[in-house]
Amino acid sequence: MKLIVGLGNPGKQYEETRHNVGFRVLDLLRDKLVTSEWKFEPRYKAEVSEGQDFLLVKPQTFMNLSGQAVWPLKKFYKISNEDLLVIYDDMAFPVGTLKIRKEGNAGGHNGIKSLIESLGTNVFSRIRIGIGEPTEEGREHVLGKFSTKEKKEIAKVLTKAVNAVEAYLGLGILDAMNRFN
Repeated sequence: MKLIVGLGNPGKQYEETRHNVGFRVLDLLRDKLVTSEWKFEPRYKAEVSEGQDFLLVKPQTFMNLSGQAVWPLKKFYKISNEDLLVIYDDMAFPVGTLKIRKEGNAGGHNGIKSLIESLGTNVFSRIRIGIGEPTEEGREHVLGKFSTKEKKEIAKVLTKAVNAVEAYLGLGILDAMNRFN
């Protein structure tokens, strides 16, 4: 069993924000891989959709507390660190960029910081999606929406991220890195 986690903030007001690209990738994955409908699981504080040998997870704790949702799921399903993949936004990369890593630090991302603290490790795979460097305060940037021009780039990279997750599910993280980095 693999755990595929997309980071974002719950609520309609955040749906199209830069911070919610992880949720958007999971919605596309759910549609493409024909998993179960999203179901809110209160004990995990997350929306979950089941696939054949994986779970798609959207924490409903707000970004900065993502670890509170992921840790109980990882523990209950006995998911190893190697079977955890997290998809999230990254201000360090231009809009439309995708980078895959096997492990790493939080890089200033509070959702990843929460995961590392809750899991007690930074060893888990990630797909980072570039949302561009902020021209205003970081909080305003990540909670802002993409421009019309940026929306085209984001649509492309979301599709690329879906394909990268499929490669990860089929052949592992190293294959996904070789194909999509």
